Amino acid sequence: MTRKHMQYSRSDKEKNGAAGGEEASPPVRHTPAGGDAGGRVLHGIVRKGIGGFYYVEAADEIYECRARGIFRSQGITPVAGDRVVISVLGEGKGSLDDVEERKNCLIRPPVANLDLLAVVASVTEPAPSPLVIDKMLAVAEWNHIEPVVVISKADLQAPGQWEAVYRAAGFPVFPLSARSGEGVEPFRRFLAGKVTAFTGNSGVGKSSLLQAIDPRFSPQTGEISRKLGRGRHTTRSAELFRLEGGGYIVDTPGFASLDMERMQRIYKEDLPYCFREFLPFLGRCRFTSCSHTKEAGCAVLEAVAQGRIMPQRHESYRAIYNEVKDLKAWK
Repeated sequence: MTRKHMQYSRSDKEKNGAAGGEEASPPVRHTPAGGDAGGRVLHGIVRKGIGGFYYVEAADEIYECRARGIFRSQGITPVAGDRVVISVLGEGKGSLDDVEERKNCLIRPPVANLDLLAVVASVTEPAPSPLVIDKMLAVAEWNHIEPVVVISKADLQAPGQWEAVYRAAGFPVFPLSARSGEGVEPFRRFLAGKVTAFTGNSGVGKSSLLQAIDPRFSPQTGEISRKLGRGRHTTRSAELFRLEGGGYIVDTPGFASLDMERMQRIYKEDLPYCFREFLPFLGRCRFTSCSHTKEAGCAVLEAVAQGRIMPQRHESYRAIYNEVKDLKAWK
């Protein structure tokens, strides 16, 4: 998907930082690698951070690292998913010397450099909520994370309607059943080599799905926590779980669903760019200030009437627009 429009529309907001209910992570600034450590220098990925320690996978090993003091003075907090430079200090120990530039970073859960956000909705029990699904997809688009729609419990009911809506909108869609195994293998292959977070309402079967993808996965006790001898419920921090076929799943204990109010808010001017099927029609409306909700001469509304944009998706857009239309960047 072409994202130049989204990047352009976001630029003014990014100069002033996030404008949401919480502050976004500060921009990552580079610090000189190697620093005070003097050991072997490795590039790696933060699998987990807890209690001032960062567990970094580098050269097929896990190193327990302390971050250099300069990070504190610069307001940088490494998070799971950060690509980093470490200096090896000894057996399994290291110094975290540099955090490389992030391509994205979420606040809750605190995780960086996601490739995919899997939005999980069950076809029944509970029934899907289009608005919830579309909010999560918009959040992913806003943060430059590729969204994928996962329709769980496909053994209980055919997912035809939901699959059609989101395929028509241009999203990868995976109907599957954790119980029967239907559709799990293609989805597993799709995740290979990527860093993926999962979101969805309670009851949609995320835990069962994750265990079907990789039976070693346990939502109660993360892989690194087990290695360190820490039991369940010790932490609610994010952790990367490495898949057998390559790639990582973000394990987020105590985290159910992304909340737009807890993330960078999406302003009404930017919202159309978070609905990918709107992009071919933007800039073609009669009025430059068109909200794409009710105006005469709106190219988006014409596309809805022609069946080129699914009405269900446009209804979600209007609902989200009404939630954010009064937000101001300076508030």
